[in-house]
Amino acid sequence: MPRRDDLPPLVRDALAPDPFAQLEEWWELARREVPLPEAMTLATADADGAPNARMVLLKGFSSQGLSFFSNYESVKGDELAANPRAALILYWRELDRQVRVRGAVERLPDGESDAYFASRPRESQIGAHASDQSRPVEREALEERFAELLREFDGKEVPRPEHWGGYLLRPESIEFWQGRDNRMHDRFRYTRDGGGWRIERLSP
Repeated sequence: MPRRDDLPPLVRDALAPDPFAQLEEWWELARREVPLPEAMTLATADADGAPNARMVLLKGFSSQGLSFFSNYESVKGDELAANPRAALILYWRELDRQVRVRGAVERLPDGESDAYFASRPRESQIGAHASDQSRPVEREALEERFAELLREFDGKEVPRPEHWGGYLLRPESIEFWQGRDNRMHDRFRYTRDGGGWRIERLSP
C-alpha cells in the first residue's frame, strides 16, 4: 500500500484539465488500496439553513455528476426537497487524500433507480420496503415488518418502492486535497467557468 510519502506532490501541471478525469485517476488508486473507497459524507441543509451530515455510498460518477441512493422520505430526502443543494466528501485515510464536492442535487430518472434497485441483494430490497427511514421505531416492530415482507414477496420479484431512488449531485466545484508534512498540504479547486473549469491552488 502506498504511503503519503510515496505519493508525488500534487502540482498544477500534473492535474487533468477536467475534474472527473482527475477523480477517475484518484478513484482507481483508492479502489485498490482503501477498504471502503465509496464511503462519503453527504451534507445537506433544511429549509431554515440548519446543516445535517451522514455517511452514504458513492454509486457512480460521470461527467454529469456523482450519484447516490436513499429513501426520498428520509431526513436527507426532505432536506434535499426543501433545499436541493449539497456537499460531499470522500476521505481516503490510507492515502491521506480527500475530495470535496459542492453543487445542486436532482433525482435520477426512474429507469436508473429501477436498474440499480434490481441489482441490490434481495434482503436489501426488502429492507427498503420495511424501513420508514429516520422515523422512530421499536426494533421488534421493524423485525416483524421485515419478516412480513419476506413472506409477502416469497417467490416474487421485489419492486422498487416509490419512496426510494437515486440522486445526482451536479458539481459546481470539486476540490482535491492531498496531505503533506508540516501541514503544508496541497489543495486544488476546480470551479465551473462557462463550458469549462477554472483550476486554482488553495492555501492549506
